[in-house]
Amino acid sequence: MIDARAAAESVFRKQSGRITATLIRISGSFDLAEEALQEAFAAALARWPATGVPDNPAAWITTAAHRKLIDALRRDQTRREKQDPLRYETPTSYHPDDPSDDYLLDASAMNYPDDRLRLIFTCCHPAINTEAQVALTLRTLGGLTAAEIARAFLVTEPTLAQRLVRAKTKISQARIPYEVPPLHALPERLRSVQAVIYLIFNEGYAATAGDTLIRKELSSEAIRLAKTLCALIPRDAETLGLLALMLLHDSRRDARINARGQLVTLEEQDRSLWDRAEMEQGFRLVETALRLQHAGPYQLQAAIAALHAHAKTFAETDWAEIAALYNQLKNISPSPVVALNHAVAIAMSEGPARGLQLIDELGATGDLTDYHLFHAARADLLRRLDRKTEAAGAYARALNLARNPIEQNYLRRRLAELTSA
Repeated sequence: MIDARAAAESVFRKQSGRITATLIRISGSFDLAEEALQEAFAAALARWPATGVPDNPAAWITTAAHRKLIDALRRDQTRREKQDPLRYETPTSYHPDDPSDDYLLDASAMNYPDDRLRLIFTCCHPAINTEAQVALTLRTLGGLTAAEIARAFLVTEPTLAQRLVRAKTKISQARIPYEVPPLHALPERLRSVQAVIYLIFNEGYAATAGDTLIRKELSSEAIRLAKTLCALIPRDAETLGLLALMLLHDSRRDARINARGQLVTLEEQDRSLWDRAEMEQGFRLVETALRLQHAGPYQLQAAIAALHAHAKTFAETDWAEIAALYNQLKNISPSPVVALNHAVAIAMSEGPARGLQLIDELGATGDLTDYHLFHAARADLLRRLDRKTEAAGAYARALNLARNPIEQNYLRRRLAELTSA
């Protein structure tokens, strides 16, 4: 028999964003949609152990959430009169008073093609500040926990919770429409949407928490959303660059974890495991984007990823060109993390001593003190310089800051290698 809790958790991870987006379209309320979805999952956990997991658990959850939402809207008569939330309800033969579980609403019947795209553009409305835009979309569409989002922003969970509340309140009070904006209004909204999609991808590509490093469903969802954006705005160079970047990163996914569930660094990866078809898609998109001659951060990062992908071995990587691209990226989109990546590229092209000098200069600013990858990069350069004691200290610092168990185990192995040598 299928485990009920495992089935429910699988639906939540893979389908909660899709279902939530549809419920928000129906109700016009983020809070009501989230509450209905939570109640539906609670109902599933209560019933499935006794009745068995249905053939289509996602459809069961969608139907249950829809029923919960209709009940809530009926109880909230004043709100319904103000907003007439049911005007967007998908026509179906469903009767909300029918207690029978024999009828299961097909999830696809409630999901307009652009429901999730509508949700992203609503969350990314210019009336909402950038941090809240990203946080709200990650919470509602990506299904990330408050802890995961807070870590991505390097803020506390209470701070993140306040951002979410303010964003929802703003959407309600300003009557922000739940729609994909017309083409003439897209530019002001597009950059925030791209940032949201990339953060969703990154949480799937290198999860901040949980038992696995990779959450394929989030990466796949981000790629799907980017493809939708490209179809909507086919000549936007940065959207093409974003999709290329994600495809090139995703193409290496199967090589990043070995059969023992251990992290494998780029230097040690078996490149025969890289998805060449996905890489070729990425290459073509990079070329198309760069031909439009509006170079931006995503295109430059995609060009860097393409250089890694073109190298048949780690030793053949064109680190000098990668360093030059990171330098260009620093000029148009400066950040401590970009500066760190530039320093690593310099270390690989000009030697670890020069790279370490740049990293230590960056460390003196204090911007990356709590960023575990800063300490891991510094430790790696110290190891290459045979400064084992200092390297061990840096690895220990990185280990203390890392939250993902897969990354923690990798850092422990590195630390053990140094202390046993």
